[in-house]
Amino acid sequence: MINYNEKPILIFWETTKACGLTCKHCRASAMESPLEDELSYEESINFVKSIKNFGKPYPVLILTGGDVMRKNGIEKIIETANDNGIPVSVSPAATSFLTDEKLNFFREHRVLSISLSLDGNREMHDWLRGNGVYDKTINLMKKIADKKMKLQINTVAMKRNIMDLPDMLKLLIDNHINIWEVFFLIQTGRAIDAGDLTPYEYEDINHWLLFAMHYSMIIRTVESPVLRRIIDEGNENYHGNLYDKLVNKTVNLLGEPETKNIYLKSSETRDGKGIIFVGQNGDVYPSGFLPVSVDSIRDNDIVNIYRNNAILKKLRIPTNFKEPCGSCTWNDKCGGSRSRAYSYYNDIFAGDPACINSV
Repeated sequence: MINYNEKPILIFWETTKACGLTCKHCRASAMESPLEDELSYEESINFVKSIKNFGKPYPVLILTGGDVMRKNGIEKIIETANDNGIPVSVSPAATSFLTDEKLNFFREHRVLSISLSLDGNREMHDWLRGNGVYDKTINLMKKIADKKMKLQINTVAMKRNIMDLPDMLKLLIDNHINIWEVFFLIQTGRAIDAGDLTPYEYEDINHWLLFAMHYSMIIRTVESPVLRRIIDEGNENYHGNLYDKLVNKTVNLLGEPETKNIYLKSSETRDGKGIIFVGQNGDVYPSGFLPVSVDSIRDNDIVNIYRNNAILKKLRIPTNFKEPCGSCTWNDKCGGSRSRAYSYYNDIFAGDPACINSV
């Protein structure tokens, strides 16, 4: 078992802020051209090589953006990771930059998985990300499946698309995709004020996600670690107004789930514990949605930052969290969203306002 005080299992790298899309909720506030302070080609290569200093097994390097396809030298960056035995996944934007040639390159260079964003039906997705992006995403999804490459779909959950989640589940099942990551909106970057969900809605949706897992779907959440508590507690005899509506719609679309007994293992990673985020200019953050820079890889080695930075070390001790998170039974496995706590209270150690225990 990996000691999360010594190394992360995932390093998210915002390779660039350049992106042709203008998604309403963009964490990165992406733009058409890279910023002047973006890591240079040489700095980028050296950063990838430095990950070896964590020792084996190396963390997975997740290349994101902006649009990772617009990062100068992206092919050489992936080749460098290959040469050094560092596993890589990519999270590109659904644009014309993601060509058949690039997909073949990913496959030939052992990219572990590709993540695409899909947030609902055509109307919902194009409203959020731009006209025509839905069709591009569906076409890319089918191409990746045809190439037998591992695909993860990312979906932002907000008030506007809550009742579309069962339709999304059906779409994934129909297209033989079984990895779904559900992002719960944090007000950062260009994130829209769509009216945050209530703690009871968070609770109901996460209980529904556990129900949805019984359709042989691997589901993870971003900025809603409460799912880990719910996995431990189970769904037996649970009822909530929104939960019941989502379950009823799901059963109407897909029938009752056939898988009654599923093996569930929830991760115990948290912001700064098991995961770390590196910005396009080398600034290091506990996560991509927590805009509190703790250091820079231009000034310090990523291994030394992760292991010894005072803020990161404090984040790994859950009793440092304020109530209700600090004394909660699940304060280590869940710990609440540090990003949401910061967005509400300007305090990374505050309680998570999305938890029902905060009501």
